[in-house]
Amino acid sequence: MNDPRYPAMLSLIPKPPERLYYSGDTEALKYPAIAVVGSRKSTDYGRWAAYTISKRLSEYGVCVVSGMAEGIDAWAHKGALAGKTPTIAVLGEGLNYCFPESNRGLKKEIEKSGLLLSEYKDGIHATKYSFPARNRIISGLSSATVVVEAGFSSGALITAEHAVDQGREVYAVPGNINRISSVGCNKLILDGARPLVFIDDILADFKIDTDLVASYSQLLSAEEKAVAEAVRQNGEISIGRLAVEVGLPVGALTAVVTLLEIKGALSTSAGKVIMTGRTERA
Repeated sequence: MNDPRYPAMLSLIPKPPERLYYSGDTEALKYPAIAVVGSRKSTDYGRWAAYTISKRLSEYGVCVVSGMAEGIDAWAHKGALAGKTPTIAVLGEGLNYCFPESNRGLKKEIEKSGLLLSEYKDGIHATKYSFPARNRIISGLSSATVVVEAGFSSGALITAEHAVDQGREVYAVPGNINRISSVGCNKLILDGARPLVFIDDILADFKIDTDLVASYSQLLSAEEKAVAEAVRQNGEISIGRLAVEVGLPVGALTAVVTLLEIKGALSTSAGKVIMTGRTERA
């Protein structure tokens, strides 16, 4: 902790780690940081959201911090690597190990362009206690924590609890109420976490290039807002079902969806409409 490279934000949390082991470039610690975390058992929607949110943050100079676990964490790092800002992975074991083994290639990519951190020295294997403990470091390095997808007992909820205890902001990505993978996030929102409805909201909240972040109230017409809200409520939805929910003929709805795609609010794939959350000025 006496090293000048030790992250100042982390030193402010309850029980900060006395020492950190690292591999990669400690310059990554100088960027504004936001944690993006979630369940190991992720859905297509969750993986898409983690990748898209992280890529967007990274494009705007934000360092994405996560735990390099299977599922949401891995896709958060992948999205960040597709941007322009280094990403930080906090491990629950010594840096000479990789869990899961399937993330070894990802680990090498992060090490090459970002930073690996651990409070455990080489030779220390992960335990059922080390992963929950490292979550306090993930949130402690970050100004905010975004929980993308979480079930009843997801470790991501522990990270969110740490963030609250540390006085940091917590965001949760709303999910389909019919999916067990969304229960944790929806419960966080019920308990006071901010719903991350539009990705650029978090950029605006932290005054990151706010001149480039447009308000949806200015961008969208009433009809477009209704369609965007219906998609947000469902996570993903077919064109036919969406037409029924918003009360528009399929032809008229397709025109609205096309406009929303141009504005970056939605995307379509295999006949389904998915929330993007990106805003741009015309």
